[in-house]
Amino acid sequence: MINFANPQYLYALIAIPVIAILYMLSRISRRRKLVKFGPKLRSELMPEASKYLPNLKIIIELIALALIIIAAARPFVHTENDVVISSDEETVKGIEVMICCDVSNSMLASATDDTNGISRLQRAKFILDKCLDKMTNDRVGIVVFAGDAYLQLPLTPDVYSAKMYVNDLNTEMVPLQGTAIGSAINSAMNAFDPESTFNKAIIVVTDGENFEDNAVEAAKAAADAGIQVDVIGMGTPGEGMPIPAVGSPTGFLIYDGEEVRTALDDAGAAEIAKAGKGIYLSGNSSSVVQDLETQLGKIKQTEYKKTAIPSDSTDLFPIAICIALLLLLIDVTLPYSKIKWLKKIEFFTKK
Repeated sequence: MINFANPQYLYALIAIPVIAILYMLSRISRRRKLVKFGPKLRSELMPEASKYLPNLKIIIELIALALIIIAAARPFVHTENDVVISSDEETVKGIEVMICCDVSNSMLASATDDTNGISRLQRAKFILDKCLDKMTNDRVGIVVFAGDAYLQLPLTPDVYSAKMYVNDLNTEMVPLQGTAIGSAINSAMNAFDPESTFNKAIIVVTDGENFEDNAVEAAKAAADAGIQVDVIGMGTPGEGMPIPAVGSPTGFLIYDGEEVRTALDDAGAAEIAKAGKGIYLSGNSSSVVQDLETQLGKIKQTEYKKTAIPSDSTDLFPIAICIALLLLLIDVTLPYSKIKWLKKIEFFTKK
């Protein structure tokens, strides 16, 4: 039997029939307005309009939404015996951590001295994924930044969700290009609950090229508020590496006839970490995950109650969320107009 670790989230399923009713009312209203034009004129004005695809798309979207809500409720199956069992509440210790990840175009450059090496962003995602494996009892949130900063994931004890968000990081998440590390730190500070008794830390993952604001002052303000700021530098210092660009004749970004190169500003990144009373780590270090875990381990942890899935149970969260994402992908590919190749198929023939 399926059980839920966070059953209170299931109340959100009430939104499904509400949205369905609102959709039906809108379709009825639309149909009444179109009747005024007459059936012949309607067919001439909208020859490609499909009667069925809009309904199919809303059904797919509602099923996907329901699966996302169910996934948030963390379904699981008790594998030992076919009995109803509730999720456990265990007492754990943790801290609150906001991850600020640079998603500017410079993060597409190679993380190593090899032009064709793994990108800085891919390397950052790999590091953060491994770091999150060490933060199972912490509350984690994510801020993305380039020329501006946006809260991507509010603080949550659900590390599985955080790992999914990390996996989806890309350079198209922030429309304004640049590197506003100070803005990212400020956004992370604002994401913390001022009433929370948890000790806090901010992890900044960047190539260190700050162009928009005073990141050192922002890190100092965080430290003054009791928030540790650690920085992971991505890339290599020196001449720098070219930035891949689609459509460029060389395959790399060109500006004023010259190839744009980007290098890790390790000195600037280290200065930010020093101002934030944290440490600077190289993203290319083989011990970066362990070193960060050691650093965060120095922060005093707060004891709290955490909902836990029994150890002898199977978590169904990945299945629900994967099906939801697949349905959303199908929904994106389906048009509202008639599908041309389907019109050639005669589903019903007269005898």
